[in-house]
Amino acid sequence: MKIIKLTALASVILLTSCVSQKKYTAAQDRANLFETNLNNSKNEVDLLENSLANEKNRAKSLEQQMEYFKSTNTDLLARLSDLSIVSKSGAESITQSLKALNEQNKYIKDLTTSMQRKDSINLVLVMNLKRSLNDFNDEDINIEVKKGVVYVSISDKMLFRSGSYQISDRAEEVIGKIAKIVNDHKELDILVEGHTDSVPISNECMVDNWDLSVKRATSIVRLMQTKFGVQPSRMTAGGRSEYLPKTTNESAEGRAKNRRTEIVILPKLDQFFELLEPPRIAIEN
Repeated sequence: MKIIKLTALASVILLTSCVSQKKYTAAQDRANLFETNLNNSKNEVDLLENSLANEKNRAKSLEQQMEYFKSTNTDLLARLSDLSIVSKSGAESITQSLKALNEQNKYIKDLTTSMQRKDSINLVLVMNLKRSLNDFNDEDINIEVKKGVVYVSISDKMLFRSGSYQISDRAEEVIGKIAKIVNDHKELDILVEGHTDSVPISNECMVDNWDLSVKRATSIVRLMQTKFGVQPSRMTAGGRSEYLPKTTNESAEGRAKNRRTEIVILPKLDQFFELLEPPRIAIEN
């Protein structure tokens, strides 16, 4: 009977112990879940706080940008106001300045075009002259481009007798061929220059080398006008005497080279000077 009672008592104690363990375990599980939820909540709060901080920083950055734009707009408005003042007081001056720049650009373009055209004409002239005068001795006739114009230099031994300004028959053939070519280019003028050596001359016809050089030039001009039909308004005759030598006058060979007549083919002088004259535009302050 005692054994039965002890067994029953042990069963009650064991049953009671099992119920308490289950409750403890359940309570422990609830505590762990609560702690997990609490940690998750803390993490969510941290995320929210970080997001809030980022939003505050973004808002602060936007405020700074707004301040910058406000400041920039204020500066732009001030500049626009200044420009408005300038445009009111100086619009005419700015317009005139721009007009002057446009005119200068046009002048440069026109000048460049004219120079290129002149160079092309010079090339054609040189080729035609050399081809036309190919039968004559190169020592007596020299054709070249100097200072942007064509020079035809003819020795005096081909043109004149010593100390004379009378043109030889052989010279007329040379001048005729040159005249034919210049007549094909009526937009060009002709300058004829007489040159002598340094040996003085004085006779009943000539006072000095100035006189001789001028008379030789006028003889050429007169021949081109009367016999070959070159318009006299296109020609100029000039004498340079002994003062523009090609080489030394110390030798007979040098003096022979210095005794020459040069026919210079150049643009019409009035058009040439107009070309060099830049446009003048008054700029008002």
